[in-house]
Amino acid sequence: MAVRRKIAKKLKNISILDKYILKQIVEMFLMGVFVFTSIIFASDTFITLIKQISLFGIPFKVALLMIILNLPSVIVMTIPMGVLLSTVMTLNKLSLDSEITVLRACGIGLNRIAKPIFIFSVIMCICSFVINETIVPVATKYSKDLALWSLSQKNVPDGKENFVFKELNQNGTLKRLFYVGNCEDKTLYNITVLDTSKEGTIQVLQAEEGKTTPSGWDFQKGAVYTVGQEGKVLNTTLFDDSTVKFGLDMSKQLNKNLAKEMNFSKLLKFIATNLHTLDEEQRHTVVIELYDKLALPITTIALVLIGVPLAITPPRVRYNRGFLFSILIIFAYYLIRALSISFGEAGTLAPFLAAWMPNIILTICGTFMYYRKVYTIE
Repeated sequence: MAVRRKIAKKLKNISILDKYILKQIVEMFLMGVFVFTSIIFASDTFITLIKQISLFGIPFKVALLMIILNLPSVIVMTIPMGVLLSTVMTLNKLSLDSEITVLRACGIGLNRIAKPIFIFSVIMCICSFVINETIVPVATKYSKDLALWSLSQKNVPDGKENFVFKELNQNGTLKRLFYVGNCEDKTLYNITVLDTSKEGTIQVLQAEEGKTTPSGWDFQKGAVYTVGQEGKVLNTTLFDDSTVKFGLDMSKQLNKNLAKEMNFSKLLKFIATNLHTLDEEQRHTVVIELYDKLALPITTIALVLIGVPLAITPPRVRYNRGFLFSILIIFAYYLIRALSISFGEAGTLAPFLAAWMPNIILTICGTFMYYRKVYTIE
């Protein structure tokens, strides 16, 4: 009975230790995710918002909603950052307060101290994978659909009759002149387009109806007349359905994120059935994205493996250097990640290595450092 009481008491103490460490880990993790997400939103995402408004004419409210829909994909990126920051800051604080020294004096080793942190990192790894598989594809698809819808509604004054709008060259001269008889339900009727973009000729397009689309204008039942400089009709083309790419084609740019609109299983099927139809660069990109859907969540565990030994401060150091270590590790990781993916997309590096190279490097370095710290710490 006495032995059972001692074991129960020891388990109770260990449980208290886990709760104590996890409480600090979770608090610091939430703060880290918030800070890193805010930084990304305030820099890269805000610039994207400005570009969408200025280049594509997307309304501010729609662009802002698109940015919010991109939030899940940003959180997937910041989860490993938050776990690393919470690991390094928490253990660094425990080390500076000599709490780790006291725990080791009581027979509790670094492996046992780090156990709740690794469990937390595994949970966050699973959460990151689930978010990336369920929420991110849906949100990315909605964001793309919003952009396409907004672009298709651009410059279409619904309900207006007999109006003209023009497109100018960079030097201010007339490039195209559009006349529309009337517009109902975003469909244009009795359209005439005067196109002077080609030097030496003028094209006149007439159509009964048409609509704007992200890739151009879709005209129904019309004709195109090509007129020379002397006013002579050089060519006449009749059509029932024709798409003319006036202005900016945004569809190709939006389709670059096609792989992000699918989860792992759907992307795997897409690659199996459509890989031969893609060009070499697209092929490399989608295969790297497939491997990255597994590699990115695993980064959470790899970062903890290298963060734990770095967080243990030598006795002679009396300041908290956890935040600095976290920033340096994150910078090194994403630098290696950017380089490996770039080499992979260029075909220099195999797709698997392009996605997994950062994790492989972190795991090798982290395992070596962790082993040395566990068996040499005083």
